[in-house]
Amino acid sequence: MKAGVIGAGAWGTALAQLLAADGQDVRLWALEADVVDAINGAHENPLYLPGLPLSPSIRATGAMADLADRDLILVVSPAQHLRGVVAQAPAGVPLVLCSKGIEAGTGLLMSEVAAQAQPSSPIAVLSGPTFAHEVAKGLPTAVTFACADQALAEKLAARIARPTFRPYLSDDVVGAEIGGAVKNVLAIACGVSEGAGLGLNARASLISRGFAEMTRFGLARGARAETLGGLSGLGDLVLTCSSTNSRNFSLGKGLGEGQSAADLLSNRRTVAEGAHTAPVLRDAARAAGVEMPVVEAVCALLGDAAPLAQVIDALLARPLRPE
Repeated sequence: MKAGVIGAGAWGTALAQLLAADGQDVRLWALEADVVDAINGAHENPLYLPGLPLSPSIRATGAMADLADRDLILVVSPAQHLRGVVAQAPAGVPLVLCSKGIEAGTGLLMSEVAAQAQPSSPIAVLSGPTFAHEVAKGLPTAVTFACADQALAEKLAARIARPTFRPYLSDDVVGAEIGGAVKNVLAIACGVSEGAGLGLNARASLISRGFAEMTRFGLARGARAETLGGLSGLGDLVLTCSSTNSRNFSLGKGLGEGQSAADLLSNRRTVAEGAHTAPVLRDAARAAGVEMPVVEAVCALLGDAAPLAQVIDALLARPLRPE
């Protein structure tokens, strides 16, 4: 199968490198002309994945039409731009969604957005604990590969799998997506805890209670508990909540140190998806009658609705209840 990747940020470039590891032809669509030139001319992406030599079998392009001959396309655009990007993709080609988020304005998951934007294309979701620089270097990890069509899932997963990149199959597309979207918001909370110096106990508590929120919301949206407890849910949550390599954790750390959300977000070239997902998730949870106090707290900090100390005190002062 000839593979294409839409989005040449760090994660898209890492996936292109993964697919090209055995010398196979990979076409990588990039928005920025200088990224296209760097990948094709010097076999590197200094803007988003510096210091990593890329396979010469990766060819970058700025023309979506160059993906028309692909048998498989991985979509790695920012979640809030996925609708417009997928609408330009070749029709009928299987799309593997690697973006994590919930669309603002509609509250739709990425698979639902893609189905509207490109109704003739089969949809799969790839999600799990995957820092881009580690995947690009060939360090081992495992992911959830979710698709309603199990025969197609087996075919596509076999194309993507590598000795150090192990996909586990699932037909729970909703569960795989909710895990990836919610963990980004929870990573901001854990970053706040780190920046405010609240200690490792507080971080572990946030991960645990955050996972409870993820599970409540996921079940309300039709996800399965075992998916949320797997690689795309708990696995990705633990990774993202534990390192400044996570853009969302890094954003939260800045908030915990007293910086404003506006300043932190304006100084970023890369996207911290959790900042966009948080208010959408909060509203969706309220509409579904699902209590998500950690998500509410993150929204308060991102919107400068309350000072940090007040937000922390409010979380700790919640009424005692069964776990």
